Amino acid sequence: MKVMFRYSYDLFVIGGGSGGLASSKAAAQLGKKVAVADFVVPSPHGQTWGVGGTCVNVGCIPKKMFHIAAQLGDYRKDQGKVGWSKIEENGSHDWNKLVQVVSNLIQRLNKMHENNLKIAGVEYINSLAKLINPNTIELTDQKGQKSRVTAEKIIVSVGARPKLYEGLDPQSYITSDDLFWMRKPPGKSLIIGGSYVALECAGFLNGLGYNTSVLVRSKLLRKFDQQYAQFVGQFMSEQGVKFHYRCTPSKIEGKTVTWQDKNGKENQEKFDTILMAISRQANTQHLGLENVGIQIDSDQKIIVDKYDQTNCPNIYAVGDCVSGKLELTPTAIMAGRKLIRRLYQGSQEIMDYKDVATTIFTPLEYSCIGLSEEKAIELYGRDNLKIFENVFKPVTWNISARNPSICQGKLIVRKDTDQIIGFHYIGPEAAEVTQGFAVAIRMGATKSDFDSTVGIHPSAAEEMVQMKKFR
Repeated sequence: MKVMFRYSYDLFVIGGGSGGLASSKAAAQLGKKVAVADFVVPSPHGQTWGVGGTCVNVGCIPKKMFHIAAQLGDYRKDQGKVGWSKIEENGSHDWNKLVQVVSNLIQRLNKMHENNLKIAGVEYINSLAKLINPNTIELTDQKGQKSRVTAEKIIVSVGARPKLYEGLDPQSYITSDDLFWMRKPPGKSLIIGGSYVALECAGFLNGLGYNTSVLVRSKLLRKFDQQYAQFVGQFMSEQGVKFHYRCTPSKIEGKTVTWQDKNGKENQEKFDTILMAISRQANTQHLGLENVGIQIDSDQKIIVDKYDQTNCPNIYAVGDCVSGKLELTPTAIMAGRKLIRRLYQGSQEIMDYKDVATTIFTPLEYSCIGLSEEKAIELYGRDNLKIFENVFKPVTWNISARNPSICQGKLIVRKDTDQIIGFHYIGPEAAEVTQGFAVAIRMGATKSDFDSTVGIHPSAAEEMVQMKKFR
């Protein structure tokens, strides 16, 4: 007897990024009929890419590769100090070679994700998806041909794209959507913005040998601990990055940028590359959310409840396109998998966004878990906190000219419970140092627990369990 389906699919996922891939494969492995629609609308400069979302194509992966390339240049300068000979301390960098290496890696990952979908039994559709009604999706392929499918449940996981600067022609600058694919070396570069994307890009461009400036309207890393945000900026300044604070761009003509400083004075300078990195916005404008009445916030992000459900009962959303959630690849993946368990396995477990570790891959890396000092004071009051700090010099820096005073650790501790509610580390290999501590802090680790932990010596990580001074 032939089984008749009411809908084309049990589950239709819109978006082939981290959250969409994770949720679609998890559902297919439970025997559900699943499809993923993924289509990248070209950037203003025409850049597009394959399946995998921001992380694979224009985010985590290429960014980390460029960061590593810049670090290797630093290491080369130190090699002669420990006996290596014939080291070219001032050798030039081949931008095109790096771009090709990264491009090859991205293409391999695109193919890997397509194959993984096929193995899991997920149908991959390279088309732009638009909601027509709560169960119907219109698909537009690369040739403009339209078709419609239906699904019992729909997950939206379309991620985010760089926010364009209102009043400036998007053809006059690039974004991180374009940077990693550029075949022409960037040359003298201006980064506009104080976001983590801005600082990471400025860091590796400077590290690769390009004259780099950053135009900042107000603060660096607005949502992060401001003491440590300043440490990040300080180190980058010492490495040669030029910061212009409290400045706003007003005009770009050709490659000449005009900006106003804090005193209203007009400044002009010519650059080879202008990179806009002020913020990111949800990639929801092509979804047809208005057709089904899905609620969004002022940033066009989709509003969901704690179960990732929109106000349209059979439509859900996860990842960077969701209002009030962390914009991180691992959180999107975990949220997607937990959602599938709730939908099809009877789970009631929701995504916990508390105490999620994150790292900013600036020249001196910064990792944190939990609350910033500002947020901790807001929630608990300064008198109810102990703030432990430590300044240290990594062993590897004994063979370099780096500033030994900049590596620091901070623990924010509640006086009444001794619980660590904020962990901040700035130094080498920040992600590797921090990941294990994230487990401890999620389990409610106290300062006494850290004090009774034997450190690994010599290491930077041991500094986090040896803090005695507090304020």
